[in-house]
Amino acid sequence: MLDCAAMPVQLLKIIKGQSEAPLPSHLQKENLQHLKEGCDHTNKYIQGVVTLSYPLTKLRDGTDFFKIVLQDSDNLFSQINSISVLIYGKMAEDCAKIIRRGETFIVAGFKVIKLPTVREDGRHGCHLEVSEEAGSAIYIYTTPGTTAASETASVSVAPKYVYTPLNHLKDGTIVNLYGIVKFFKPPYVSKGTDYCSVVTLVDPSNVKLTCTLFNGNLDSLPKIYKVGDIVRFHRIKIREYNGQMQGITSAGFASLTFDGTVGAPVVPRTSSKAYTFMDEEQKTIEELRIWAASNISIPGPAAKLSGVQPMLFFDLTCQLVGKAKVDGSSFLLKVWDGTKCPYPTWKVPVEAKDLEGEKVLLHRLRNLAVDILVYDNHVQLAESLKIGSFLRIYSIHTKQASADNEDVSHIEFHLHGGTCYGRGIGVLPESNPDVTELKAFLESVDLADSQNMENMCSMDLDSTFGNVTDLELDLQRCQQLSVTVLTDHQDLSNTELKTITNSTAPQQYRIRAKLRTYKPQKLHQSVKLHCSKCNSLQEVPYGDDFDFILHGSANTAPNPELHNTSWYESVTWTTQDQKQREIAIHFVKHDEMLQHPEDTLLMIEGGTLKEIWKLTKRFKCVIPVRSTEDDLELLDLSAPFLLQGNVKYYGCKQCSTPKPIKNLSSIAAEQQPSWEPTEVAQVLGIELLQYVFIMKFTLVDETGALNAYLFDYNLSIE
Repeated sequence: MLDCAAMPVQLLKIIKGQSEAPLPSHLQKENLQHLKEGCDHTNKYIQGVVTLSYPLTKLRDGTDFFKIVLQDSDNLFSQINSISVLIYGKMAEDCAKIIRRGETFIVAGFKVIKLPTVREDGRHGCHLEVSEEAGSAIYIYTTPGTTAASETASVSVAPKYVYTPLNHLKDGTIVNLYGIVKFFKPPYVSKGTDYCSVVTLVDPSNVKLTCTLFNGNLDSLPKIYKVGDIVRFHRIKIREYNGQMQGITSAGFASLTFDGTVGAPVVPRTSSKAYTFMDEEQKTIEELRIWAASNISIPGPAAKLSGVQPMLFFDLTCQLVGKAKVDGSSFLLKVWDGTKCPYPTWKVPVEAKDLEGEKVLLHRLRNLAVDILVYDNHVQLAESLKIGSFLRIYSIHTKQASADNEDVSHIEFHLHGGTCYGRGIGVLPESNPDVTELKAFLESVDLADSQNMENMCSMDLDSTFGNVTDLELDLQRCQQLSVTVLTDHQDLSNTELKTITNSTAPQQYRIRAKLRTYKPQKLHQSVKLHCSKCNSLQEVPYGDDFDFILHGSANTAPNPELHNTSWYESVTWTTQDQKQREIAIHFVKHDEMLQHPEDTLLMIEGGTLKEIWKLTKRFKCVIPVRSTEDDLELLDLSAPFLLQGNVKYYGCKQCSTPKPIKNLSSIAAEQQPSWEPTEVAQVLGIELLQYVFIMKFTLVDETGALNAYLFDYNLSIE
């Protein structure tokens, strides 16, 4: 103990697990639960472990101020197990030099102050204020050999953490735990400003825990690269929802991640420069690795480009060599892994000036690099990626599509929007074993051999229009008898294409030319979605995209508290298959009564694409939704927000501002609800996309070439 009995901040040495000097005999330990503002806490003390400390600061009047958070280690599973302590004056200065996270802290002579708002993170509704002027005393347990505050400040006291098995978690507690990654979603931008990551953990107790982690700093989230990784979470809050425990970030949350491979070096991944890792924890990591090896299905090595097939979903470890913005909702990544795709690949058409990357290298890799188009919530992260960085891209979708020239087909690579099935992008550090292996392989690739190969795996869509010099081959045939003869506009004489390209718009012309190419080749690909507000054109999503979104939303069980409201009636059941999905259908009422099916709008949770199509055949409108804690909400706008008959109605992601589902009650209250898509879109804050028909024709004559577009807004989809 410091050799000064009057000092308000004292160090108590621990020898063989016991304090060398006892606390004053008049002090009695107070339970954190019993602290209340206005009560007499004379001769009482609070004891806890320091879990957080903030930098020493000065108040406006020059008073030193230091704040810490104490956790009651004897009552970890209590709903209130921590409290903030505000230290003022000379005590603040002394404590800032001495206190280390994980040390045992005792305070007496404190003042209890009630907080203005109720906290929901396990922290007490009051805080403690202490100062030398108020007669407060602080005792800090430390290890032998520390005799002065100046010496203590340079000694790191390793805290002893308690780790809770997943089958012992309780609602409302803040705990430390170890777990093995069974499923994860790489960090993505949430609806707010934070990044979000979702991870499902298991441990030898065979209990699962799904954790939803938020942080404004991407590097502060766990660095998880694959299923089977092992994580250590400190100060994660546990909540019970729908009968299952869930983990969420709380103040002071910290994480370490370890490779889960048996025999791999035990090296923690973290962005933190200050963390503790005890010798006995290495044994914990090894035990978890051995258990996971025989109890968890850990995927093998990531796929190579040389092994991809059409209609495949796969993870790819690769290097980024180029990137470009395509439009507001998609972004291009050019990557390679040193192997060659066995199929012709689609080259996304972008302007050369928009493409970032070393031009010489891009040219050398033109036969090996592939274009991956990423969408929606992945765009912001893709834009921030550095050329040359090593990536692991999760759940890439390969699609086989027809080219513009005859029957040749090619492979397209897409990273769809949303986070279903763990879709996302992870940046791998240079120290990652997979990166070390990939770098060595890339350095061994002979690019000269690649350049000498005939370019059968790359196909630039613009090249299908041919080179202008090829026009000479067709000049004699260009003015043969026309296939189509116009019977209108006979007053207009034929105009050469070169004259048209040199003229200012708008003008009317009549031409006689040869159709060299048209795009797209298949008629159904001519149907697009158009936003009249931002004037953007979008592809009509594939049916399997909608199915993926529905599968992802089915993971969230319907919230019973949202059933049977004043304006809709709910029916729920559980499927009898292996997955035992929970399905809820909400039938919108009119004048407090259900309507005939042909006049009824319903909302469905947990349904599959096949089930939804069945409902559209009987009911007027179907809206897919999912539950939140407070209300129903629409799915991601990559999915249709409304289905009516055979038609799917989509909303523009850039221009829509979704409103609460309960706004539909205003239509239900009308004398004769029509449930017209435009009206539904308006009350839900959706900018309705319109189906349009568009085709591109390339016409040629002896003077040049001209691109002509056919655009039809008056399109009826059946």
